[in-house]
Amino acid sequence: GRLTEWRNSDRESCQASARSSTMWTSIVLAALSFSSPVSRVPHSKVHARQQVVASTAELVTNEVALARAADESRGLSMDSIAAAKSGHLGLPLGAAEVGAVLFGQEMSYNPEDPKWLNRDRFVLSAGHGSMFLYSWLHMAGYDLPLDEVKNFRQMDSKTPGHPEFGWTDGVESTTGPLGQGVSNAVGMAMAAKMAAATYNTDEHEIIDHHVFALCGDGCLQEGVSFEGIAIAGHEALDNLVLIYDSNKVTLDKMAEVTQSEDTAARFQAMGWEVYDVDGHDMSAIAKAIKDAKAADNGKPKLIIANTIIAKGIDEVAGTCAGHGEAGVAYTKESREKLGLPEDLWHVSDDTKSFFETRKGELKGEYDAWMKKFDAWKAANKDKAAQLEMAVNGVVPKDLMDKIPEFESGMYATRNAGAEVIQPVAEAIPYYLSGSADLHGSTKNLIKAGGDFSKKNYAGRNLYYGIREHGMGAIMNGFGYYGLNKISGATFLVFCDYLRGAVRVAALSHLPVSYILTHDSIGVGEDGPTHQPVEAVSALRAIPNLDVIRPADAEETAGAYVASVTREDGPTALILSRQDLPTLDSIPVKERREGVLKGAYVAKKEEGDLKAIIIASGSEVNVAMDAAAELEGVRVVSMPSMEIFERQSEAYKKEVLPPSCTKRVAVEAGITAMWYKYVGLEGKVLGTDKFGLSAPGDQVFKAFNMNKEGVLDMVKSIM
Repeated sequence: GRLTEWRNSDRESCQASARSSTMWTSIVLAALSFSSPVSRVPHSKVHARQQVVASTAELVTNEVALARAADESRGLSMDSIAAAKSGHLGLPLGAAEVGAVLFGQEMSYNPEDPKWLNRDRFVLSAGHGSMFLYSWLHMAGYDLPLDEVKNFRQMDSKTPGHPEFGWTDGVESTTGPLGQGVSNAVGMAMAAKMAAATYNTDEHEIIDHHVFALCGDGCLQEGVSFEGIAIAGHEALDNLVLIYDSNKVTLDKMAEVTQSEDTAARFQAMGWEVYDVDGHDMSAIAKAIKDAKAADNGKPKLIIANTIIAKGIDEVAGTCAGHGEAGVAYTKESREKLGLPEDLWHVSDDTKSFFETRKGELKGEYDAWMKKFDAWKAANKDKAAQLEMAVNGVVPKDLMDKIPEFESGMYATRNAGAEVIQPVAEAIPYYLSGSADLHGSTKNLIKAGGDFSKKNYAGRNLYYGIREHGMGAIMNGFGYYGLNKISGATFLVFCDYLRGAVRVAALSHLPVSYILTHDSIGVGEDGPTHQPVEAVSALRAIPNLDVIRPADAEETAGAYVASVTREDGPTALILSRQDLPTLDSIPVKERREGVLKGAYVAKKEEGDLKAIIIASGSEVNVAMDAAAELEGVRVVSMPSMEIFERQSEAYKKEVLPPSCTKRVAVEAGITAMWYKYVGLEGKVLGTDKFGLSAPGDQVFKAFNMNKEGVLDMVKSIM
């Protein structure tokens, strides 16, 4: 998935090696195809190749048509990658038979209704092989015309370099960063189990589909994949089928240079059922998939598909040169060997006819399901109303009013969040929460929600263990699935563990929420390893991520409402460990609604405006105390820069009049981002170095983060 450019020396070396061994290619490929799996996977519980091989007539409905489609998918990939002079040939060519069996026979989907609730999901975790997906979506009849296939990797095409959710019909998740797609699929499988437990009845089973994912060695080498794999086995997600494109090749070297583990044994130890097949034998692939779908045995399924990378281009097949575009130089001859005509991007009439017939068969399954769905709706009006609410992401318009006001006092914003999340969850029955083993500290448990587990798939509290990156990727899987608003929690200092998933959520416009507590040097005694001085600014640097750092309990209520009403991207709620006073001089409504605008005037200046103090979170009350001793000073609470930037220019100028250039920003974190608001004549009071191990109040004093420090800085510019 990484867009790695071959250095000339590396490319030439690998290609020279491939050319020198061309005469041996057929012998090597034969050995790769028929080597005994038992010697490599010597486990009695593995469904080895000998066990899954069966007669083609029994398993593949039209072997000739599927084989033709597989080779034509190879041709589409060769032609598009050659035209773009960029891309990855290895997986689309090596896994073509897998695609033929999935899209031509085994998966249930409807190209005319790509969002059909009970469709099988397919995730291409190895997103660099995107032409694999685009070729099959095109041939299967999705809204991906041939002109878009030809336009691979070009500006605004529906065939971007890596699959992008929401941009191309049939793309179920944004993939490219290796391994995340595996855990996305785990999240989808969890979401499907939850949907089945919530909406199915004894009379009508409306959710019973499977989740498929295709991954490679790179995906499994990334730790995020096994964070999700462990959870899938533990939670008995037998609706999940992971196909491992085992071609024994990585980008720099053959895979044996960097890995030697027994993959089958590793998965078995985590509670998975494992099949080992020849990835070019369609009957073997079909049998493994059929068996995997039929086995509702509490075990997710791994199909190890032993393939030859870049199969069809002999000069690079089975070598590291086969991964990227090195094989482009040989595509003309290779197309001829595959029996493809001279005209590029060729899809035969026979293949078109085959998939038209397949569409008709699938449409029959879809129509039968729709009849069952209509009967379910008629018999289960309450469930149907909740499902419609979930599908459309409906949030009650009076949600803010459903959150009781707080009494005057001291509340850590994480503790305020613990109270706010209860009415939010009650008003939004499809809202979920979860934690990376920190519910007791992050305070985000839904008290009446129950715990999600293999014994209770309807539970609304998810337990991820100490797996932040996996948590983030699984949350994205729920987001892609589309039936839940999901939140997940950890300490703010650990957000870098899940940052990769946060970035993809923002890129994919997923409305997921992160509850990140222990937000500053106020963590105190745990010391600098747990004091996230840089973390808030680092999150603010991610495009399309709303970062909200509320100043008191009422702003926390507004922050939760902002997070669940957002539809086009993720939100990070930054909450304190230490108690903060309620800002009682500001009406409750102003505090709550002020968050929805990103910033608001917390204290109006007395007399002429001379200076402005801008603050967020725990520093707002300090700014208020300081301003009380100064004449002509306004205090602006700015819980969210991102939301504030979306307001009208008139509102922004009303809150921060351009005429007042004497400004001070106060936040217990690094200072750089605040200069956008204070300008060249302003100053920022913050913490541009790591914290200290001491009680929180002492650490704040050491950094001059108190009323006296604010007063001194404001006076220095007035």
